[in-house]
Amino acid sequence: MRFVSFDLRGQRGLALADGRGGLRGLLAHEPGFPGDLDALIPLGQEALTQASRGLMAGSSFQQEEVTILPPLAAPPKIICVGLNYREHSRETGFEVPAYPALFVRFRTCLIGHRAALVRPRVSKQLDYEGELVAVVGRGGRHISKASALEHIVGYSIFNDASIRDYQMRTTQWTVGKNFDATGAFGPWLVTRDELPPGAAGLKLQTRLQGKLMQEASTSELIFDVATLVSLLSEAFTLEPGDLIVTGTPSGVGFARKPPVFMQPGDLCEIEIEGIGTLVNPVADEAS
Repeated sequence: MRFVSFDLRGQRGLALADGRGGLRGLLAHEPGFPGDLDALIPLGQEALTQASRGLMAGSSFQQEEVTILPPLAAPPKIICVGLNYREHSRETGFEVPAYPALFVRFRTCLIGHRAALVRPRVSKQLDYEGELVAVVGRGGRHISKASALEHIVGYSIFNDASIRDYQMRTTQWTVGKNFDATGAFGPWLVTRDELPPGAAGLKLQTRLQGKLMQEASTSELIFDVATLVSLLSEAFTLEPGDLIVTGTPSGVGFARKPPVFMQPGDLCEIEIEGIGTLVNPVADEAS
């Protein structure tokens, strides 16, 4: 199942994507609307299955006639993993980590598919980072690695767009990772049953203005999804709807010679095999 959160002329809705550009679903005010993903995910897999049946009885939409929103509007936590591909660690001058390099994002940074990534007034160093997102479906603490993937409801795509000069001003990356409209998330949530376990072995590509900038397999993650779930739950309780943004491969803009940063008018596309393509134009912050 591929769940799509959308807006149609000011009305929120939920739909299923058919893989051919079409959607079938319901608006929030219509009879049978099952609720949004923020509400459905904590109810478990059966609730999602029942919701999908109701959505299939809804109206047909084309993606072009709606505004596609981030799959979840208010994830409890957005947990990001840095330096999770060996070649990316090397290109940035960091040692390959023995333990995940973790930071967090706030939901105020989130935007959806086709929304503009915003280059802020205070910097011209807006960089791309294509990443796989694992979405927690069942929470818990001290989760074993053997059972960890049972706690994931599905997967999506993230552009961890970073303001590099702000990121590098301190040893903590928080500020450079949380500018408004720099966290593109979507275009939909693909349930785990549609993908290999842990979403392993999927090709990830980032293209800027049609040029291939990043390419890797999700099997190259240093800490795979199961490992991340288990390690994170040693420290804190994972909750339904939490996002685990698993890290980016090599090829980021600031590590290139000369550096390549996203410019207003650019188009950034992140494609993950079996999930889809997250597309975002780039714009300057309004004055």
